[in-house]
Amino acid sequence: MTHVKAEIATQPECWRQAAKLAGTSPGLPTAGERVAVVGCGTSWFMAKAYAALREQAGQGETDAFQASEFPAGRRYDRLVAITRSGTTTEVLDVMRGFGENAPVTVLTADGTQPAARIARHAVVLDFADEQSVVQTRFATSVLTLLRAHLGEDMESAATDAEVAVRLPLPVHPALVDQITFLGRGWTVGIAEEAALKCRETAGFWTESYQAMDYRHGPISIAGPRRVVWAFGEVPTGLADEVERTGAAFLHSRHHGGYASLGRWLGGRDPLDPMADLILAQRVAVALATTQGLDPDNPRNLSRSVILA
Repeated sequence: MTHVKAEIATQPECWRQAAKLAGTSPGLPTAGERVAVVGCGTSWFMAKAYAALREQAGQGETDAFQASEFPAGRRYDRLVAITRSGTTTEVLDVMRGFGENAPVTVLTADGTQPAARIARHAVVLDFADEQSVVQTRFATSVLTLLRAHLGEDMESAATDAEVAVRLPLPVHPALVDQITFLGRGWTVGIAEEAALKCRETAGFWTESYQAMDYRHGPISIAGPRRVVWAFGEVPTGLADEVERTGAAFLHSRHHGGYASLGRWLGGRDPLDPMADLILAQRVAVALATTQGLDPDNPRNLSRSVILA
């Protein structure tokens, strides 16, 4: 078994540990603080999801940035940095510059690396660290911690994750040529992460869009042997529009979506979008292995981007 496949399967327990950590970790944003959240790649997508959820919860203005595009002159009460390795150059640069003005909190998997030393507060999720280059459980555990800190009960999400690691895959690698992932609100970040997983793990053609904007151009590529996979709320009528193109529409609330979903969920509500992301992670691994690729070591990628 590859490392990434095993790491995907451990997410339910990692989420439970992360939810417990939310209540004991200093430096997480308090209600009313104006917060910036930064990361690169997967970490940026988790930052975007959290920013949308925090504002939705009425906790305060929250902006998410790619670390390389952080507006250095803008004022915030706190910076939250997400970096699995604790060594990513762009994240460290933002942390060093920001720390002169306001508190910096880092969410990382390795408390011995520079990010933990630079930050005023370090929340270390070492139990969710990974051997694979590809991020799966660390990213979702970070988002679990942040959602729990916002007051969400993450036990139902962890239970959904237990279903998602066993559910039959909704996409057969041999029968699909392209996947477009869609989201709304906080699930835009989830959709972007799902698309990235398939691209980096398998070199597969994926795209991601805000679900309402999808009809403003991107739907033009929909067609037979292509899939549109939506997370969270789906705009009225979108499923029918996609299916008229010949593409398959996937969503855990949609009657024509996941095979056997009703049996697996036992009449409960549809999957939490983070649990749905687990299915996309598993699809990415399947896409890679059917091409003879090593999903633990994607082409042209390393565990951390460290610039000279």
